[in-house]
Amino acid sequence: MRVFLTSVLMMGLATPVAAFDSPEELGEALFFDVNLSKNRTQSCATCHDPEYGFVDPRETDVGRAVSLGDDGISLGDRTAPTATYARFTPDFEQLDKKSWRGGMFWDGRAAGLAGQAGGPPLNPIEMGMPDEASVVARLSENSDYVMAFKALFGDDVWDDDAAAYDAMTQAIAAFESTDLFSPFDSKYDRFLRGDVKLTDEEELGRVLFFSEQFTNCNLCHQLRTSPIAQDETFSNYEYHNIGTPANAAVRAVNGVKGPDLGLLANPDIDTADAGGRYKVPTLRNIAVTGPYMHNGVFEDLRTVVLFYNKYNTLDKDRQINPETNKPWAMPEIPQNLAVTELIHGPALDDKRIDALVAFMKTLTDARYEHLLAE
Repeated sequence: MRVFLTSVLMMGLATPVAAFDSPEELGEALFFDVNLSKNRTQSCATCHDPEYGFVDPRETDVGRAVSLGDDGISLGDRTAPTATYARFTPDFEQLDKKSWRGGMFWDGRAAGLAGQAGGPPLNPIEMGMPDEASVVARLSENSDYVMAFKALFGDDVWDDDAAAYDAMTQAIAAFESTDLFSPFDSKYDRFLRGDVKLTDEEELGRVLFFSEQFTNCNLCHQLRTSPIAQDETFSNYEYHNIGTPANAAVRAVNGVKGPDLGLLANPDIDTADAGGRYKVPTLRNIAVTGPYMHNGVFEDLRTVVLFYNKYNTLDKDRQINPETNKPWAMPEIPQNLAVTELIHGPALDDKRIDALVAFMKTLTDARYEHLLAE
């Protein structure tokens, strides 16, 4: 694959080249193309910046918890998850009456990378285009796109707006499926290959992470059956309600009223048991892709570990959110909590909490390790 990424980043936007020899090359140009938003200011890369773990690094009135839309005013209600390792997300399915897995976005409403790619251009508080035809009209302004779409998707692809729009999403999905997004070259991967050793603290964190006796982290954050699998994505892609509180600061600015229903907001789901559940995120690059939880309510990774630990201790100090110096806020959706089934174990002291954080830092791709010091 011809790599355009360096030149694109230097210019700050995509400048399509004369030809695209593959869907991946076309998808890369589309990924960086701000012309696919209403005001021509926002691309996929705006909220999934490749220099910052494919999340949104922009500061807003609410920090980096949620993203600013193409209109320069609108703020979302959920944080933009990392696009790294997203290609491993399985198709959405209901496992039984009270469990679900897979799908894209926090509530699984989109099918695959292509389904996800088709959402933001038409979202009024994101890229803001009114319909597929408007996006296709923008695409057709570029003669290189016109030629490439015909070459890669058939001469008649421009005869139907839906077909052209689908081709766009397929190309973006092809780009997002490249190794750029999932290199498996973190310190943890290098450790598994025998290239490096973990520090004592990182090793303690690794043991704790995979121990059902001490943390149960791997119940949700392990896909493979073996803890030494070299292609582990650190998510089982299931949906759980862990009692995350609403992000009051975001709600005060974006004006959203009422609770975020989580999986129940998926238009294909209508059972009350789905309320408050969100897809388990990958922990790949987790140390450099905060803020955390579906709504960015926690700034620091250590705070997230403390939040889980609060369920397993009566220590009054552990019932205080260190970021607010107040008691942990109540769950936004108090029903369907997974506390008894998933979040149980002995209370963790500071040494073990720090060790878990240290281990999660080893899941950072090599190209982002410099961000750990920032």
